[in-house]
Amino acid sequence: MASHGIKDRVAIIGMGCTPFAEHFDMGVDELLLGATGEAFADAGVTANDVDAFWLGTAQSGMSGMVLSKPLGIGDKPVSRVENMCATGSEALRQAAYAVASGAYDVAMAVGVEKVKDSGYQGLNAFPIPADGTQRTLTAAAMFSMVAPAYAERYGVDREELRRVLARIASKNHYNGARNARAQFRREMSVEQICAMPPVAGDLSVFDCAGVADGSAAAIVVRAEDAHRYTDSPLYVKALSFVAGDGSGLTDPSYDYTTFPEIVRCAEDAYMQAGVTDPRAQLAMAEVHDCFTPTELVLMEDLGFSERGQAWKDIEAGVFDLAGELPVNPDGGLKSFGHPVGASGLRMLFEVWLQLRGQAPEERRISTVGDGRTLALTHNLGGYPGEMVSFVGIWGSEPG
Repeated sequence: MASHGIKDRVAIIGMGCTPFAEHFDMGVDELLLGATGEAFADAGVTANDVDAFWLGTAQSGMSGMVLSKPLGIGDKPVSRVENMCATGSEALRQAAYAVASGAYDVAMAVGVEKVKDSGYQGLNAFPIPADGTQRTLTAAAMFSMVAPAYAERYGVDREELRRVLARIASKNHYNGARNARAQFRREMSVEQICAMPPVAGDLSVFDCAGVADGSAAAIVVRAEDAHRYTDSPLYVKALSFVAGDGSGLTDPSYDYTTFPEIVRCAEDAYMQAGVTDPRAQLAMAEVHDCFTPTELVLMEDLGFSERGQAWKDIEAGVFDLAGELPVNPDGGLKSFGHPVGASGLRMLFEVWLQLRGQAPEERRISTVGDGRTLALTHNLGGYPGEMVSFVGIWGSEPG
C-alpha cells in the first residue's frame, strides 16, 4: 500500500457516546443529540464552532439532514457515509483527513444506528441487484466456519476450542459488566456459555454481538490547535482502510483462519504509526468481535499472537482486563452492543477514556500506568471472503 498517513497532524478534542441498548423510548434524533451534546460539552464548543460534519449510518437515514435537523444547522456541510459495519470509523477517517488537508479547522464525526423497533430483529441490508455470487448464509453462519477451520489447521480439539471461544465471550461480558454504557452488564462464566445450545455451527447466541441502538461522536482539529480546547487530546497516529475484492466467496480454497484484508490494513497502520511490536507497544486494543471466532483470528491477524497460538494466549489471560494487552476493556461488540453506524466511534471512545485516565476505576487498565501511550481500534465490515477493514492507532502524546 502507498499510505503516507497523517501521524500527529490531527487531534481529538472531545467525544461522546450514548449507552448502547434497546432504546424503544428514543429515536435517531435523541440518540444523535445525546452523543453530540456530550462531545460538544467535552470540547467546550457548540455546533456553530464546527466547520463540517461527517455522519455515519448504515440504515438510519439517507442524507446529512439526518444530523442537521436535530442539531438545527442549516448552513454547514454534512456528509452521510456508509461502509458496512466499519461505517463509524469511515466517518472519523474522512473528518480527520479533511482537517489534515486544511479544508476545515474543526470537524465532527458522528455515528448512529436505530434498529430495535425497525420491524426486524436487527439490521437488514437493502436488496441490491447482484450477479448471483453473493453469500446466501447469515453472518453468524459465515463466521461460524472460522472455528472448525482453525481447529483443523492448528490441531486444536474442537471441544477445547469451544471453551476458548467461550473464554472470549466471558472476558468481554466481565468487562461489560463494569461499564454503565454497555448493553449487557452481566458476567457470564465459560461453563454457562458452553452449556448454551448452538444456533449457527458451533456458535451459541452468546458467541454473537448484541444488536443495539446507539450513537457516538468525536470532534477533531489540527494537532497544533488541540490545546486551545483540552489539556489532554488524543493524537491520530494512523488511519488505514482496506476494501477487499470479495473473491473469497468464489474461492474453494479460501482460508477461514485469516482475513487478508485485516492483515494488510494492520501492516499499513503499523507502518504509518511506526509500530514494530504491537503486543509490547500498545496499551490496549478495541477490536471488532462481531462473533467470538472473529476475535480469535484477529489476535493473529493484528500481530498480537503468533499464528496458531492465539487460542493459548486467550486461555493464558493475555488479553484480559488485567492482562499483558487488554482487548475490549469496554466489553466489545459482544457486551457493549453493535449499532452498526456507531460501533467504530464507540471503540475510539473507550480509547479516549483509557489513555486519558478517565475510565472507571473498576475497569481501568494498568498498561497505561506502565507507560504505554498508544492504543488500537479495529473495525471491519462484511464477512469472511468479502470484507472491508479499518485500523486506527491513537496516542496520548505527540511524537
